[in-house]
Amino acid sequence: MHMSGLKNFKNYFFHCKFILLIFALQSFTCQSQQNMITPPYLQKGDTVAIVATARKNIEDNLKPTIDLLHSWGLEAVVGTSIGLDFNQLAGTDEQRAADFQHQLDNPNIKAIWCVRGGYGTVRMIDLLDFTKFKQHPKWVIGFSDVTVLHNHLNTMGYKSIHGIMPVTIPRATPAAISSMKSSLFGEPLSYTIAPDKMNRFGKATGELVGGNLSILYSLLGSPSAIDCKDKILFIEDLDEYLYHIDRMMMNLRRNGCIENLKGILVGGMTKMKDNEVPWGKNAVEIVDDVTKKYNIPVIFNFPAGHIQDNRALIMGNTISIEVNETGSTVSFQK
Repeated sequence: MHMSGLKNFKNYFFHCKFILLIFALQSFTCQSQQNMITPPYLQKGDTVAIVATARKNIEDNLKPTIDLLHSWGLEAVVGTSIGLDFNQLAGTDEQRAADFQHQLDNPNIKAIWCVRGGYGTVRMIDLLDFTKFKQHPKWVIGFSDVTVLHNHLNTMGYKSIHGIMPVTIPRATPAAISSMKSSLFGEPLSYTIAPDKMNRFGKATGELVGGNLSILYSLLGSPSAIDCKDKILFIEDLDEYLYHIDRMMMNLRRNGCIENLKGILVGGMTKMKDNEVPWGKNAVEIVDDVTKKYNIPVIFNFPAGHIQDNRALIMGNTISIEVNETGSTVSFQK
């Protein structure tokens, strides 16, 4: 072959390889952002494990939870971490992790329901091996400190359920309980919310991420930190000083999270505290202040968080939101 022809052939070959590489990278990016894995929805006869990942639950009564599961046609298994007592925690980190690991690895367990929040899940997350979970994905359920698990599973590409826990069932609203059942059994899930004067109007579609604001803040920079790009963020919190809410929101903004979002759902901001010298804004006003320069829809007073009407949210699921003067709608895509 003539030298010029050989050179042209090499250039052509390199050009083709480059195009194929670009297509491959685009395909990978698309899959990594959109193809979240949905664990199998529950069916009658399936078994749900109840475990403790954080605070101890010595005096918690699990009968209402077990009765509820039975009414749904499900069986309940109480994990070995239930009832353990290690200072504030439900056993040592190793004991809590061992119980959770057992439920992850058991293919007969179709969902793992965390009994309560508090603090401690982050102490055991790095002790877990998700190899068998990937072979047999299952639903992980809870809120508050369970945000650690929601975010960690999200980075792995799996959906999970943010919602009521066994300790909150006695005071949960019928709507909260019904939404949990719908989430577990794969029934249509959507919410219509009354208008709020703080709402910012607009429409958006994206993957739902987030949870407890304090936990999100604590996970930044770790392997469990969420990617906010093109996502819809849900936040809620309990019993925090107002200046700390501001600090956490500023941290999310400075980490590039808020500027990359498509929308925000603001749940319960419950039992907030202030200093002797007032901060000057309540928690909702702080969120509004930190996010107002971004042209994205925001739903305030969303019914989820440390409140009785804690509606279920399928984290990692694609949702569509619409906010206008008549109210807001949130729809979960199948």
